[in-house]
Amino acid sequence: AVGMTCAKLGEAEVLVAHGIDDVLIANQVVGEAKLKRLVAVARRAKLKVAVDHIDQVLAISAAADAANVEVGLLIEVDIGMGRCGVMPGEPALALAKQIRTSPAVRFAGLQAFEGHLVNVLDREERTRQSVAAMSLAIETRRLLESSDIPVGCISGCSSATYDATGVLTGVDEVQAGTYATMDRQYHRLVPEFEIALSVLVQVISRPAAARAVLDIGVKGAGCEFGVPGIKGFPDVEVPYFLSEEHVVINRCPDWRIGQPLQLVPTHACTTCNLHRELIVHEDGHVVDVWPIEASGRLT
Repeated sequence: AVGMTCAKLGEAEVLVAHGIDDVLIANQVVGEAKLKRLVAVARRAKLKVAVDHIDQVLAISAAADAANVEVGLLIEVDIGMGRCGVMPGEPALALAKQIRTSPAVRFAGLQAFEGHLVNVLDREERTRQSVAAMSLAIETRRLLESSDIPVGCISGCSSATYDATGVLTGVDEVQAGTYATMDRQYHRLVPEFEIALSVLVQVISRPAAARAVLDIGVKGAGCEFGVPGIKGFPDVEVPYFLSEEHVVINRCPDWRIGQPLQLVPTHACTTCNLHRELIVHEDGHVVDVWPIEASGRLT
């Protein structure tokens, strides 16, 4: 790896504080207060940030110039997700030209994320659609390079498309993250990566013979992509509705009150953001405790 990718300025601050010296914020950073923090990070590390509008470029340029630092800029290209990003082709070229004439910023490449396709269950179809989408970014790269604008990289892809778009000529960086811990949703998509993440829960009530209540709800596990599962109990169905602090299991095994269970979430990213520690265990023994210092860094 050449560096770390994060989504928020606050996460970048944590990474740099812990010695990571090459950081990409794969998001747009705006506002005077945030830009003061941004240039402070740029004093301590090689920093890149995504942009998709000249107003962002000019604001970052002014802040960086005043602080006597340089910030790398990746132009985000919309390859079909319909979120942030300029359109491929000429709009990206025009913005790149403007970046190259702005002080204290450096055009560092393109960012393209096929996030609208990562949950396509059929792997061949996911590959076909993802390659077609990423080809728009690759064609944009060729346009810029034919205009004598060097493109340092195309950064994008995901844990679900690493072997589809991440291997294409012209794509340089894979922003995969979930593969490190996995979750139920991504395991359906890329089963070659094993699930390491679970949330320790307990049975707190047995109000009926076939019903158990667990001490976790939406405040403790990300469930944006569906309901979680219970490790070791593949036949136990977790209902779609989770309240804030409880999960009610119907037709459950003969669990006792106080029994510990491991709940496997469907979304590792938001689950980790809800907690402050990762308990590392092997063969039933705790071997380490890792603080999640970037959790809750929403700005």
